[in-house]
Amino acid sequence: MVAVAGGAFAVAGAIAGVSAASSSSSPARSGADRSHVGNRVASTAHARRVVGRPGKPGAATGNTNRVTGAAGAGRVTNATQRPQPPQTSCRSVGHIGDSTSADLISPSFIPNPAQRLAARYAAVGVRHLRVDASGGRSIVEELPGQLNGYKVASAWRSDGYLGCLVFALGTNDTANIAAGSSIGMMARIDQMMAVAHGAPVLWVNTRTLLSSGPWANANERQWDQTLVRALAKYPNMRIFNW
Repeated sequence: MVAVAGGAFAVAGAIAGVSAASSSSSPARSGADRSHVGNRVASTAHARRVVGRPGKPGAATGNTNRVTGAAGAGRVTNATQRPQPPQTSCRSVGHIGDSTSADLISPSFIPNPAQRLAARYAAVGVRHLRVDASGGRSIVEELPGQLNGYKVASAWRSDGYLGCLVFALGTNDTANIAAGSSIGMMARIDQMMAVAHGAPVLWVNTRTLLSSGPWANANERQWDQTLVRALAKYPNMRIFNW
């Protein structure tokens, strides 16, 4: 994953488009999502989009220049206004993820603190950030000594957290389902959306470089398609497409 630092820029940029708008043994190996996820190449200069409910497109995070007319001059000038960076109304953000998120907060993986997740969220207006990232994490299954995504979100809710949420999960859920889990994709998404209690939620979709096995990209695409279907159920939900 040679471009994860760019992922920090991309996820934080996507937050600007969100505005107000049981424990079991996992068949996935610890850290498998780190070793198999494809490069997520994204920066603030790259095209990207936040997907909203059908018929209600999410806000694009890219900036555009605009040509303005000279006031009172009676003619149009070619003056170009410098674009302003996107900002979010989500002043508090809770980010729950797997190892792809763990890399975004790791000093050893991203030595420059200005490129890590906390700094990138702060750049778009987030004032309070909490991150819980764990290698091999899924929404349902748990590795030894680990809390799954649902339990983390539930604990935050019990603590009184009411801010916006980012769920960077699904890579390992897809693999666990492919390996035989009886808990389907939509059921897992429903669990996380239920614990959000209507708060704005941004899901980060999934992608790998594998063509076979539980983490095959074809399986990950099925997860992403399920996320799109879930948009019709949850008006507070958006998807960040890599």
